[in-house]
Amino acid sequence: MHKSAATEHDTVQRDDIMRDLTRRALAHFRNGTTDQAASPMPIEVDAYRDPARYQRELDRCFRHLPLALALSIELPEAGDYRAMTVVDVPVIIVRGKDGRVRAFINACRHRGARICKPGTGHSRLFTCPYHAWAYSTEGQLISRYAADSFGDVDHDQLGLTELWCAERAGLIYVLLTPGERCDIDAWLGDFIGELESLKLESWSIFETRELEGPGWKVAIDGYLEVYHHNSLHGKTVGQMTIGNLLVLDTWGPHQRLTFGRKTLADIVDEPEEQWDVNAHIRLIHNCFPNLSISGILGGHCLVSQIFPGPTPETTTTRQIMLTASAPQTEQELKACETFSSMVLQAVRDEDYAVGGTIQASLRTSANHEFIFGRNEPAVQNYHRTIARLMDESGARA
Repeated sequence: MHKSAATEHDTVQRDDIMRDLTRRALAHFRNGTTDQAASPMPIEVDAYRDPARYQRELDRCFRHLPLALALSIELPEAGDYRAMTVVDVPVIIVRGKDGRVRAFINACRHRGARICKPGTGHSRLFTCPYHAWAYSTEGQLISRYAADSFGDVDHDQLGLTELWCAERAGLIYVLLTPGERCDIDAWLGDFIGELESLKLESWSIFETRELEGPGWKVAIDGYLEVYHHNSLHGKTVGQMTIGNLLVLDTWGPHQRLTFGRKTLADIVDEPEEQWDVNAHIRLIHNCFPNLSISGILGGHCLVSQIFPGPTPETTTTRQIMLTASAPQTEQELKACETFSSMVLQAVRDEDYAVGGTIQASLRTSANHEFIFGRNEPAVQNYHRTIARLMDESGARA
């Protein structure tokens, strides 16, 4: 199949999926219903606050699973890198001269000093600030200051400690534990088709920022349901979406949430062949354990990476605002700024502000357990995934 024919086939197939999702969302709108789990699900409050449990779950769900740590478009050229610390592991992700993306622990093999400051940049090599040992973008030790007086060492054995890394669907995945590997295609399964449909490699980055927030699970829970949209987001995203209307599809731990837009009311009596299949629903893709990709109409998209902090009470969320193309006019720039401002208000001033009160109540005895409703099936699936992974981990111990 020629590329143009393949692209046309993919477009038709995607339109069919969007039409089916619109059909399902419209049925809920007509009936005042939503996708539901079989029953409400209680969960003990200790799942949110117990430090020992937190560390065990962090180890299993973040240190031994592939994490989407960067977008491919953040590292477009050879020598482009991103340095960050994820659950206490300092990481460098860099695109090599061969075009391949690699990941390393950000620590010199001489005495363990950080060789690269946090952030993004471009470099042909990384030089340790302590004793000037230098490494290539492929992680090889290529030179040492005063090598003659230091003595002979085997450079081949002293390259940066490499971490498993893979690039799929415009995302760069990394495993934080040296020596471990992952079959990324098996991990993502058919969800890879969903990620590919987003065409993340063709977007443009408008803005990035980091937000401090409540604990890992408190923060994540808010990304996984629309039950709160009417009450909490009435001045932001709730102006466009219908509260308590969810269409959910799952691929094991990964999930696609479809929200109904208020414009569904406009097509209640309209024949399907007249629908704009991209106009009346909003898709949110959640890749376990901490990635949310929210597609917004108007050529804007929000990518959120939620990173647990050192305690059960803290997280840092990295927000990446994407546009279909870099703004060229004042009107396009204003639209991007408006989108960015709305997202900041919805997450920081609404979701995370309320999440902070939840986090504070965890220190009291107000609740011994929380209850996820039948209308919160994605939250239920997320917590059941954690429980399953912990059971599997315990069985292997």
